[in-house]
Amino acid sequence: MKFRFLLTVLALLSASLFISAQQAANKPEREEWFMDMGFGMFIHWSVDSQVGAVISHSMAGASEDYLARFENDLPATFNPRKFDPDEWAVLAKLAGMEYVVFTSKHHSGFCMWDTKTTEFNIMNTPFRRDAMREILDAFRRRGIATGLYFSPEDFHYFRKNNIPVGRLQDPLHYPANNPGLMAYNKAQIRELLTGYGKIDIFFIDGPEEGLKEYAWQLQPDIVVTRGQMQTPEQQLPDRPLPGPWEACFTMGTDWQYKPTNDPHKSGTEIINMLIETRAKGGNLLLNIGPKPNGEIQIEQEALLREIALWNLVNGEGIHNIRPWEITREGDIWFTRGKDNSVYAFVPGGDNWKYGERREFVLKTLSGTEKTRISILGYSSELVEYRPGYDAKIYFSSTPVGLVVSAVNGHRLYTNNRWPNPVVLKLENVRFREIDSTEGRRSEIDGAL
Repeated sequence: MKFRFLLTVLALLSASLFISAQQAANKPEREEWFMDMGFGMFIHWSVDSQVGAVISHSMAGASEDYLARFENDLPATFNPRKFDPDEWAVLAKLAGMEYVVFTSKHHSGFCMWDTKTTEFNIMNTPFRRDAMREILDAFRRRGIATGLYFSPEDFHYFRKNNIPVGRLQDPLHYPANNPGLMAYNKAQIRELLTGYGKIDIFFIDGPEEGLKEYAWQLQPDIVVTRGQMQTPEQQLPDRPLPGPWEACFTMGTDWQYKPTNDPHKSGTEIINMLIETRAKGGNLLLNIGPKPNGEIQIEQEALLREIALWNLVNGEGIHNIRPWEITREGDIWFTRGKDNSVYAFVPGGDNWKYGERREFVLKTLSGTEKTRISILGYSSELVEYRPGYDAKIYFSSTPVGLVVSAVNGHRLYTNNRWPNPVVLKLENVRFREIDSTEGRRSEIDGAL
């Protein structure tokens, strides 16, 4: 009997080791799926949103009395009475966001789910609801893929175990050097990846060794982003990166809700950032920081609704696409559809006013007998209130490139001053290499 039991244990151990050895990376088909989506919503939200502090980091190097107040006072008053995750999900869907990444546990160690691993969690607040479960359920109802942010560094755990509270400044901050921390993190990951249905994306913000492998063991189809691929914050790379990658950006200057003097990017800046990210082959993970009462702050809601209007017109150009042969010509960016259509993103606003005809010479493109050119969201047949106005698109292949003449005639704002890029769809076109005598300048007359 003992021998049979030993054989069973050895078999289970071998199976576990086999699974770990077999999967040491994201599945290629899942990475392709991830790259297709292109645009996601990042959500930073925890108990310290109540005081508008940088999420978690105010604990690093803080005094003992501050840490005690953080861990005792903030959970005692966290009660987001206006929390409506379905509203968040609807807004994300309108904006064209196809996945969400929610902060299950940031560096503070406060858990936004009903965990059995620590008392430092949302169930021990006046709210007493599993906010993470409600968020995941709401986004799934809208057909949005679900992802979780998880920090292996845990300031609450450090404090309880007399480890200096900080980030990667002590060997014991690394789970690989700290068996207790490793076991603690694995217990939490097990809850997250066995108790909340399929999780599509896992963002490990800290030492991932031993943890990403455990995540793949629990959910082999999960895509590990940070910890497995490049995830630059607050900046875009100079040139396309190999393989999947994800740029993480705030709308203002902070990840969590900041109530004071926080200038936000304009909608046009964010849309241009999305276009550049996709042209370079990456995904954009755009952050919101909900207020402590559960509402999205008005500045961020307004920006998302501006992005939503642009997406309603032009979303085809950023989803299910890959980079074109070049990222841009001057200020016109390119992406490529899977049917080899090319999308050209042309600046709008004062650069191309409503009702105005413009001509473009796309030096790296040539047409064929089957070439067709259209403007996303616009039929190019009429301009409102202008009888007899010729709004047709004309184009021709010439020795200097593809010449396109088109009218920006889609009326989106009452004052006719829609500031955001217009997207041309070019079907059945070819890449035209610029020879060295013409000078293939850095991405054709524009720095990469």
